[in-house]
Amino acid sequence: MEDFIYIIVRGIAIGILISAPMGPIGMLCIQRTLNKGQWPAFFTGVGAAFSDIFYCLLTGLGLSFVTDFIESHQILLKILGSLVIIAFGISLFKKNPARTLTKPTQQNNSFWSDTVSGFFLTLSNPLILFFIIGLFARFNFMTPEFKYYHYIVGYISIFAGAIGWWFTITYLVNKLRKRINIRSMKILNRAIASILMFMAFIGLILGINDYILSING
Repeated sequence: MEDFIYIIVRGIAIGILISAPMGPIGMLCIQRTLNKGQWPAFFTGVGAAFSDIFYCLLTGLGLSFVTDFIESHQILLKILGSLVIIAFGISLFKKNPARTLTKPTQQNNSFWSDTVSGFFLTLSNPLILFFIIGLFARFNFMTPEFKYYHYIVGYISIFAGAIGWWFTITYLVNKLRKRINIRSMKILNRAIASILMFMAFIGLILGINDYILSING
């Protein structure tokens, strides 16, 4: 039971952290919330979540072929994963999300088309694989002792975390639509980047500490 709680909590956290950065898909969801309402934007996020879980599966399958390497280099992976997330956070902090904002459309698209557009927009950025690998390593998500059903629960948890994020963000933007502006989007973007960098920095310190202990031991 503890193993399931372990993987569910970490899966939800990974799902949220993958979805949270305000890149093009985040801006598109905010835009659709402001122009079309919550549900078209939410289903855009659902499409993004399907794309994220696809990349997570690719990452998991790739890592499963090098399980022995991961088991013997967990400390190194934790350090490298933290560095990747720190670099991503710095890039995210410096980026102006308003530059990715597209002109609002006047078409009445179906939820299906919103989902498909969200899926392919996210799928068009394969570099997210490196971010996912960093998160998997940081949270020690792929461990050799887990069985296939643990991984199934884990991937479902990642998807649930992503869906929960998109529902929350579109709900809040819809409620606060009159108060949302470009400046507040930028502040939100930097807040998310700061949280990512803080978590990664803690992981980096812990990883270095484990490495020092392993040398002295």
